[in-house]
Amino acid sequence: MPTIRKLDIRNFRGIKHLSWMPSPGFNCLIGPGDSGKTSILDAIDLCLGARRVAAFTDADFYNLDVSEPIAITVVLGSLEDELKKLDAYGDFLRGYDSTLGDLEEEPGNGLETSLCVKLTVAQDLEPVWTLKSTRAAAKGLERDLKWADRERLSPMRLGALGDTHLAWRRGSLLNKLSDEKPDTSGVLSAAARDARTAFGGKAKGQLTDAIDIVNATAKSLGISVGATATAMLDIHSVTFGSGTISLHDETGIPLRGMGTGSKRLLTAGLHKEASKATSIALVDEIEIGLEPHRIVRFLKSLGSKDKVPSVQVFATSHSPIALQELSHGQVHVVRHDKALGHTDVLAVPADAQGALRATSNAFLAKSVLICEGKTEIGFIRGIDLFRIEVKGKESIDAAGVSLLDCDGGSETRPFERAASFQSLGYRVAIFIDNDRAIPATEAKRFTDNGGELFHWADGQSIEDAIICSASDATVLAILEAAVELNPDDVSSIDGKIRTASGGQLNLEDAKALAEIGCLTLQQKGWIAKAAGGKKGWFKDIGRMESLARDVIAPKFNEFDTPFRTVVQSILTWAVK
Repeated sequence: MPTIRKLDIRNFRGIKHLSWMPSPGFNCLIGPGDSGKTSILDAIDLCLGARRVAAFTDADFYNLDVSEPIAITVVLGSLEDELKKLDAYGDFLRGYDSTLGDLEEEPGNGLETSLCVKLTVAQDLEPVWTLKSTRAAAKGLERDLKWADRERLSPMRLGALGDTHLAWRRGSLLNKLSDEKPDTSGVLSAAARDARTAFGGKAKGQLTDAIDIVNATAKSLGISVGATATAMLDIHSVTFGSGTISLHDETGIPLRGMGTGSKRLLTAGLHKEASKATSIALVDEIEIGLEPHRIVRFLKSLGSKDKVPSVQVFATSHSPIALQELSHGQVHVVRHDKALGHTDVLAVPADAQGALRATSNAFLAKSVLICEGKTEIGFIRGIDLFRIEVKGKESIDAAGVSLLDCDGGSETRPFERAASFQSLGYRVAIFIDNDRAIPATEAKRFTDNGGELFHWADGQSIEDAIICSASDATVLAILEAAVELNPDDVSSIDGKIRTASGGQLNLEDAKALAEIGCLTLQQKGWIAKAAGGKKGWFKDIGRMESLARDVIAPKFNEFDTPFRTVVQSILTWAVK
């Protein structure tokens, strides 16, 4: 199965330069808008597609600079025997070093025999396809792929609509499933003649007045139309070819009338069946028209679970469902440096596989805020909701920030997760408690790589930070919220306060002291200890979100300066 080993793009649309060695199987491209994902698919299609002409405009050149030609180069490996024949491509066969990604002029020991296909477009906008070889050029040789070979290599593009592939027309998958060809020359031509004759007989009675006027006008002008003009089907409108034959269901309804998702699923399945003839597939926006369970089926039909790839797929996606179904080696993040025009395609590292499964949304964001657990996520979400609803501020979601749940674990886990995202070019911050020692080495490495670290004062968990930093009136509101959010555990709330204080404080006394503004710092510490723990009062996203939205954010000015500084720093980073 011919496979793209290396892709090089220069001066094409928003890409000044890209060099990428894709995997032989599934390649799903993700990244922010306008990073060049679709342009990569288009570049492959333009370079390898079976076409004799292609329309280009000045807008296809990087920065509209037509003085720098568009150059798209594809190195093809795993060649069929037909493509290795010396009499066909001998001087154009080259050696590819998969370890270094280098292309040698001649095949050799330890090198894969390859062909290098290049598309060049200069300022005259005329595309030129050639096989690239310095050795052949030195002999004055120049050529492109044979048309039959180009047709076999041509990528199959599975777009939002699959109509093209549900009829026996040029480029359809149906023509690649078998060598059978529909013979339309005799039967359909006869049917066309019969249709013209039958309609003409009926039209004579339906269009009598119009025909009489035509006859009279022609006679007055001396124009001969015979005994009388007649109305018949135009001979050009009833001509038939192989493209006229299309797939229908048992009731005779064309399959092109199916829903978008059904057509995409069917064409993907047909492509896999025809993959011996066509080894490369291009799919823009995997998720279009598909429910989550059908996205899974669509990916499987494209070979996402194949141990030995039967087809090389290049796809784009913005769907977390799609990412959950793919392995780390199948997902690639596209990064574009606007200042330099340089585009990189970065492979997701193996240590990010867990995050890819559990928090796939984060890979589709511009920035990632890694939270120690669900409590921190609820806290940020609640504060953000208040900002949106009451203050009219931009949400952190709109700013492209995803909150990632680190789900507790060791002190180093947030930094390990962060390292994976930093290696892929994401903007990353960490929001954690400080009741356990923060690992200094990991923290320094993280911040040295551009990460932002947010945490409370020494020794404080999030419950400590909230309650010990709040005014007495706010602590009262927090206690009331705890009761409201845990209506079946009021006795447990009281019991935890008693336990944390060694029997020196209970729920009612705590509320009474808070109401008159007489809580001591030690008593606040007891309440904070009671509120925390694995089964704490606000230890999930929903309850902490409610507390932050309804109590903390409205009374934000009643917290001390260190607490407010941490929260404001997080929000400033998020909407930057």
